[in-house]
Amino acid sequence: MSFYLGIDFGTSGARAVVIDEIAQIQAQMRYPWAAGAIADVISWQKALWALLGQIPENYRREIKAIAINGTSSTVLLCDDVGNPISAPLLYNDARGSLFLEELKKIAPPNHTVLSATSSLAKLLWMMQLDNFSEARYFLHQADWLAFLLHGQLGNSDYHNALKLGYDVEQLEYPEWLINLQLPIQIPQVLAPGTPITELRPEIANQFSLPLDCLVCAGTTDSIAAFLASGATSPGETVTSLGSTLVLKLLSRTRVEDARYGIYSHRLGDLWLTGGASNTGGAVLREFFTDVELENLSREIDSSQPSKLDYYPLLKAGDRFPINDPNLPPKLTPRPDNPVEFLHGLLESIARIENRGYELLQQLGADSLNRVYTAGGGAKNPTWTAIRQRCLKVPVVTSSNTEAAYGTALLAMRGVGSAE
Repeated sequence: MSFYLGIDFGTSGARAVVIDEIAQIQAQMRYPWAAGAIADVISWQKALWALLGQIPENYRREIKAIAINGTSSTVLLCDDVGNPISAPLLYNDARGSLFLEELKKIAPPNHTVLSATSSLAKLLWMMQLDNFSEARYFLHQADWLAFLLHGQLGNSDYHNALKLGYDVEQLEYPEWLINLQLPIQIPQVLAPGTPITELRPEIANQFSLPLDCLVCAGTTDSIAAFLASGATSPGETVTSLGSTLVLKLLSRTRVEDARYGIYSHRLGDLWLTGGASNTGGAVLREFFTDVELENLSREIDSSQPSKLDYYPLLKAGDRFPINDPNLPPKLTPRPDNPVEFLHGLLESIARIENRGYELLQQLGADSLNRVYTAGGGAKNPTWTAIRQRCLKVPVVTSSNTEAAYGTALLAMRGVGSAE
């Protein structure tokens, strides 16, 4: 029997899922981040090797293809042999805001790259680094991790490359981007799931993987979560409630508007339109432990709206539905009763989610009819009930909530379509 491996590098840790030929999960592995590890490429590499080592050997020997997802717009610079020359910039790093005015003179109005956290804005910021002259390749997190497996530098997928400016309708870099004559190699872009090449022989031998195991072009963590969800029809959406809040609405219409942090990914003949907010589970964990979240949630009456109106952020700045790098957090007034405070936070994040979906529909996306939920927040029934009251459509748990599972499906389908 053949098996397929999906690896997810998310905001809370790395995960891996092995599926069989009928997409049934056979093994799952986890590698939680230690403090600071999410921003450390050595930790990424350790996580990758640890996950491969955890896979039972009887599955490892029959893995036919591997795909990896990473956090969207987490990027790094590498030299000509793939060694990172500086720390990566994470998905939510807004240092690129310094170059937005410059970008506005180059890119089309309201383009996806016109965001402080876009890959292109980050690249312009990185070009000011003292050691930039040592850089040869600009890569996304998923690109670099796949390189560790297959050894070919300079490949990406059109989900990761969207925020670099890649045109996912014409499937090429646009002329305005080419005319920038960037002094670095930007990735060759493939369709997600496309087989790139076989594993490096030393990696195959080290982990008892087949020498002909293919490494495929990857995707982003939120799209992988969508692929895992079971959503297939226009109007169906996936909300990822992890450390952050990510919305993806399947639509026949492409919606793009950088003013609100909205962009669309290509998904076959349809579009995944949405955005990512900095609110989410990371704010909840700032105030409550997991046990407290579970116990206090049980005491909330989810049928009653909270009168507290927050904009829960850990620090200033949001990306969607308000795209403002200076947006201040709003976490007051804070009641003495922790149940009331948690109710206010959960309700406020649900309102931001609803505001995001309303905005997508106002800009032309298909009408919302069902919301699938992925991420840790999917396990909180009180929050689900609050969200369903706010959204006024059925809110269900995704068929599978692991982004790694969606990435394993990508590897399986990519290899299948290539045969």
